[in-house]
Amino acid sequence: MSTAFDLMVAPNGARKGKSDHPALPLTPAELAATARACAAAGATAIHLHVRDAAGRHSLDPGAYRAAIAAITAAADLRVQITTEAAGLFDVAAQIDCLAQGLAPEASVALREIERAPDRLAEAYRVAEAAGTEVQHILYAPEDLTRLLGHLKSGTIPAHFTSVLFVLGRYAAGQRSVPEDLDPFLAALGPGSLTWSVCAFGPREQDCLLHAIRRGGNVRIGFENNHLAPDGTLFTDNAAAVAALVAAAARAGFEPRGLS
Repeated sequence: MSTAFDLMVAPNGARKGKSDHPALPLTPAELAATARACAAAGATAIHLHVRDAAGRHSLDPGAYRAAIAAITAAADLRVQITTEAAGLFDVAAQIDCLAQGLAPEASVALREIERAPDRLAEAYRVAEAAGTEVQHILYAPEDLTRLLGHLKSGTIPAHFTSVLFVLGRYAAGQRSVPEDLDPFLAALGPGSLTWSVCAFGPREQDCLLHAIRRGGNVRIGFENNHLAPDGTLFTDNAAAVAALVAAAARAGFEPRGLS
């Protein structure tokens, strides 16, 4: 098993604001500063959400372009945009976002894009035409089972093999535990998907270390959690990245490209 893993930072999400943590980055300048600090701490990629003038979650191409330009000027990180609906956008808006070809990577929550079954294949073909690599966001093993079916049938192109297992999103209090990963891996079987994990709640680091030990990649950041393992607040996203890198190193693992 490789000791190297991909480390993506998810610094803000669709719903949180400064009242959740004063260091939560929202503007292009704040996102660029966060990207720079997280890259220095060991992150290899960034999962990007942008906001509108009122601070609400947005899929606006102009807002994305401004944030991406600031981030890429500040740090050598792969950029992944989100197509998250967050209760605000329909499937048509998500497909339009994918059609823009804004970044080399985009995340798509399978449950969200399946809201319009007749447009499911179109969504992934649009991403393919735009040259965008899709990571499927999966909230439960049942999502993974449906994804495998879509891949087998050809509804989703077979080369879209990146998935993110979300631990704790619908658990009581949105608190994950490492064992939440195991049903996903049982559903995965011996397939060739490239999988990552993110985890809600104060045991985020424990969950991510469990995933790393099982051969997976990880996503960390204030979108999911801003508490250190001892229950104190992380000062910023870079502190969360650095703490995970240090814990992984003690277990014999390191982010790709760090050495």
